[in-house]
Order: sequence, then structure tokens, then C-alpha cells
Amino acid sequence: LRLDAQGRAAAMETLRLDGDIRNWVLIPITVAMFLVGVLRHNFAKLLRSDAKVDLKALREAQAVIRAERIRNNAGYMQGAGFRQRRFFFCDKTTGVFSQKTKKLNPQQQMMSDPSMMTDMLKKNLNMIVPQMLTAAWVNFFFTGFVVGKVPFPLTQRFRGMLQRGIELQSLDVTYISSLSWYFLNFFGLRGVFSLCLGQNELDDAQAMQQQMAMGMDTGRAFVAVKENLDMMQHDFMLHVAEQRAERLLRRLVSGDSTDQARAFATAE
Repeated sequence: LRLDAQGRAAAMETLRLDGDIRNWVLIPITVAMFLVGVLRHNFAKLLRSDAKVDLKALREAQAVIRAERIRNNAGYMQGAGFRQRRFFFCDKTTGVFSQKTKKLNPQQQMMSDPSMMTDMLKKNLNMIVPQMLTAAWVNFFFTGFVVGKVPFPLTQRFRGMLQRGIELQSLDVTYISSLSWYFLNFFGLRGVFSLCLGQNELDDAQAMQQQMAMGMDTGRAFVAVKENLDMMQHDFMLHVAEQRAERLLRRLVSGDSTDQARAFATAE
């Protein structure tokens, strides 16, 4: 770091970063993160096996999701439509959730299909091991460097996120340390991978959601969703919209202008 000649206090406000830091710290970390992401993408494609799709289990899981959507958006349905859908799912004899589920629970699935556990282990290794090695490499060789500055002011709460590895309270919070630059690249390169690699095999959040969906216990989900639908009191939220539309059309037919009809329709 090269400090100005106006004193220590003024120097802390504006730091002039050496160009070697950009050439030997910032750019190598960015390039290494991108190359590791490319290797992870290709390695994930090699490890990916053709999953056996159980159509019955998939149908049951989709039924749970559809019922949850109906429950969350029931206010936008007419009463008759909601009752028909609730009858389809919750009828005691023919309802979807009254039938016995054909999907095994996650423990039984792993016992009957050991390849599922193997696939999960492969995905976790491909996700965790490269990041641990890259983080150790950055922490060993590049810790303690200031590599850049954000072009807008920030509060002190961002210091722990942007200045990891630098314990210097007098340093402006807008400066970024090398270790924090690694984490910014870790979370910020997903869009770049999607543009450069096409189908993104490195979306860790999506992989975790898929694993959770695979481990859904549809038997318990059926019971919980059925109870929620049975106990739900339907309340149509758009009856006011129907009344306003009727009043608006009547005023327009009678010859009023659009603004006058709209004001009359929205008036209580």
C-alpha cells in the first residue's frame, strides 16, 4: 500500500493500491475460481447418472405441491371451484390423499436403492472438496491483501463481510480483502457459469432442493395437506372486484366518461 504525504489520517481515507496486487492477487483468484468452476461442471457431468424416475412417486409429490398452491391461492377461486378441488383431493373414498401412498420413506428408499446414497455422496464431494481446497489456497497465499474498493459507501455492518482476514478498524469499510474477494467470487460467478457453460451443474442451492424433494415422505405429507384443506375456511377475495366491474360497466353504458365511471366504481 502506498500512502499519501498528507498524513496518516488522510491516508486512511484514500489508499492507492499497488498494481502488483491486481496482477498477482485479484486476477489469479478470479481466474482460479472460474477454472475450478469449469472443472466442477465437467466433473459433475461425468458423475451424473441416469436417474430412475418413479412416475407414481413423482405424481404423488406433484399432487402435494398442487394442493399447497390451491390452499395458498384459494382466495382467488370461486367457492364452487374450491369445493370441487377439495373434494378431488380430500374425499374419504376417492380422494387423492385418502389413497395409500406408494412411495417409500427416505430411509426405505436408501435401503432398497443404495445407488441413491452413492449419488448424494458424489454430489456432496463435488460441492464441498473443491471449495475447501480453494479456500485453503487463498487463505494460505493471499491473506492480508486489500484488493479493491466498492464505489459506494457502506455501513460498519459490512466490515466482517468485506474485510475478512484484515483486523484493522481504521480502514474504510468499502475496501475489500482478498479472502472476502474469494467469497464474492464464490457466490457471484453463478451467472457467469450459466452464460459460459449453458446448463449450470454448479447450482448448489438447486441441488439441495432436489435432494429435499427426493427425500419427501409423501405419507406424512398427504396427512398434513389433507388436514389443512379440510380445516380451511374458504373466503373469496375478488367479490369486491366483481362489484366494482359491474358498477364500472353500468356507468360506461349510461354514457359517463372513463374517469367518471372509474371514480364512481371505486367509491365506497
